[in-house]
Amino acid sequence: MKSNNFFKKQMAKQGMRQVVTVFIGLIVLCMAFGIINPLFFSSRNISNLLRQIAPIILIGIGQSFVLITGNIDLSIGSIVGMSTMISATLMTKGMNPWVATLITLIASLAVGVINGYLVAGFKLPPFIATLGTMTICRGIAQIANGNYNTGAINTIAKTAASVDKFRDVFYYGKTLGLYNGVWIALVLFLIFNFILTKTRSGRYLYALGSNPEAARLSGVSVLKTTTIAYVVSAFCSCVVGIIQCCSAGMGAMDAGNSYEMYGVAASVIGGVSTLGGTGRLIGTVVGAAIWSVLQNGLQFAQAPVAIRNIVIGIIVIVAVLLDIIIRRGPANKKKATPNSNKTKK
Repeated sequence: MKSNNFFKKQMAKQGMRQVVTVFIGLIVLCMAFGIINPLFFSSRNISNLLRQIAPIILIGIGQSFVLITGNIDLSIGSIVGMSTMISATLMTKGMNPWVATLITLIASLAVGVINGYLVAGFKLPPFIATLGTMTICRGIAQIANGNYNTGAINTIAKTAASVDKFRDVFYYGKTLGLYNGVWIALVLFLIFNFILTKTRSGRYLYALGSNPEAARLSGVSVLKTTTIAYVVSAFCSCVVGIIQCCSAGMGAMDAGNSYEMYGVAASVIGGVSTLGGTGRLIGTVVGAAIWSVLQNGLQFAQAPVAIRNIVIGIIVIVAVLLDIIIRRGPANKKKATPNSNKTKK
């Protein structure tokens, strides 16, 4: 009985039914790809798949925070590229990798603050504001090393050993059988999920996305809350940029291309509304898993890259359409209620 009550309470929480539905879809998807090619369930592929999912989870978490406030962040991919290039360039100059990461983090968080002020302070449409910072960050990525990709980050003798250890921490190393990148994604998920569900800031984020004017009148600082969302997004993008740098062992100017779409896809597939105010990070994790499983499974099925992109694009569009249809349903019922009452009278 207690387990049944616990299950009912969990299902009663906002967005949990959609999360469970998407999770069932993930299981069906995995079973289908396993039937098509049994190697899909090989330990090697599962291990690599988890490592591929980790950056998408992080990007999805950042985008989810912004979407919940009713905004969007198009600068995510460019912040990833900027972070990759800044950190890699500094390491190729002989800087300690942790110091390089700190400088990179400060630069990324500054972009998050700028995004927040442009959207909430200067009232720019989020699409335009983050489109502008997206272009700026990509430009910074290009000029960081004189419009060239960097060389290997571990070629400087005095820092080579520390760089190799640094790469193990963020990408190649394993803890309890899982790649460290997976653990990083898990830890950050737990932290940000706690912030979103158990803190005042989290409640303010949902309130802002549900009804900005009502949230403002209730004492919610629109500027502060919006900036928090964009700073979280920039932080997650920076971490992904560092992971990309450690993965490639160099800086690439085009790192992070299309990652803003990955973030939206993971969030929306997982049940985060593009209209703001609803969604759970656990759904974003499941959405990221579906995205990565589709990429991996279609590759095992030997589907051309073009077909993979088409399939995933269709799924994203359908997910957004379903979200809009579901959200319009209750609104239409509320509008119909007063009329029906008048008729009865």
